[in-house]
Amino acid sequence: MTAADLAARHCQPCKQGDLPLPAEQARQLLGSLHTDWNMDAAGKSITRSCKFGNYYETLAFVNALAWVAHREDHHPDLEVGYNRCVIHFSTHSIGGLSDNDFICAARIDTLLPPAD
Repeated sequence: MTAADLAARHCQPCKQGDLPLPAEQARQLLGSLHTDWNMDAAGKSITRSCKFGNYYETLAFVNALAWVAHREDHHPDLEVGYNRCVIHFSTHSIGGLSDNDFICAARIDTLLPPAD
């Protein structure tokens, strides 16, 4: 699956009893995203750190990210500083990663410059 395929999809609510993605499937989806995304050792979350030129650019990005998260009803944890933002996605209701995490990550990738 390509990043464009992921970004074209929409998040679906997780149902009671849904399980997190198996590690191998999560790794395959991670390979579709920008190379700056990383999965934690437990396979329960993905993270990307972004750098910006100044505070205004950082907040403009955070606001665009917030719009995507709101539209998809899937919200990351964020760490925001003067010229940086760290994005953490995990589907808390299932205790790990779901397709929704990768869909939102791919959509957020479209807000940033492409990989070198």
